[in-house]
Amino acid sequence: MKSYSIFLCLAAAHAAVDLESRADPSLCDKYTTALLKDNTAANQETLLTLVVNAVVIGNYTKPNVGIAVPGILAPGTGKFAGVNLAPYFSGALKTTNPEAIGQTGKAGISVNWLDGGGADPLKNNKAGNDPKSNQFVLLTHLYSYFAALLGCSQFGASVKPYDGDPSMYKVHKFMRLGEKEFGYFITQVGLAASSYGVSKEDVGTIAKALMDTFGYRCSKPAGAVPPTTKALQSICTKPSCPLAKDCDCDLYKDIMDYIV
Repeated sequence: MKSYSIFLCLAAAHAAVDLESRADPSLCDKYTTALLKDNTAANQETLLTLVVNAVVIGNYTKPNVGIAVPGILAPGTGKFAGVNLAPYFSGALKTTNPEAIGQTGKAGISVNWLDGGGADPLKNNKAGNDPKSNQFVLLTHLYSYFAALLGCSQFGASVKPYDGDPSMYKVHKFMRLGEKEFGYFITQVGLAASSYGVSKEDVGTIAKALMDTFGYRCSKPAGAVPPTTKALQSICTKPSCPLAKDCDCDLYKDIMDYIV
């Protein structure tokens, strides 16, 4: 299946290995046991659902430790003032790559990624009301992608593995994200994880993996999910984004004309 993943995609091979090497058991297994006791595929999926849904819509359930999470659909404040990611999901902008969703075309198109009920089903620990909706496919892809990053031993491995596009640049290139937009995303991931009791050290590990893999312009092909397939991974593509140390901007020529 082609990737419908619009915003939450995670680490390259070295980052994923680093995440798993820091914890035995993996971060996924560790926090599934801490929050839900039994480390089953179903509980791992529940953990991923709680965290991903909170990243999207903010705090909505317990258990959590009282940390406020606005969610990526809320406008940015403070150092992220002016950031507004909601139009990327609502279809207000032509930022979906048709080739990443099995269609043809060389320019971004408008797609409503909130067509499965919006926030309401997410508040009920669901991906969407309609399994055929863009929203449902998006969220379930995200659950599987996070699972692969965090080293879930069952969910995302043998149960419902990620089967989307391995290139997160390809999926996100027409979004043309800058440093503030990408930074806001990472912040919401960190807040969501923290709100469910993930330690500061582990949150830092996840944030570093996100930044190292997706936050630098012109990065060379790398494996992410799956780690065995090297592909372009830069999501932060505007000039405000830091340039990768080992960079090759010629690989990103197809988007340069769109970036201002």
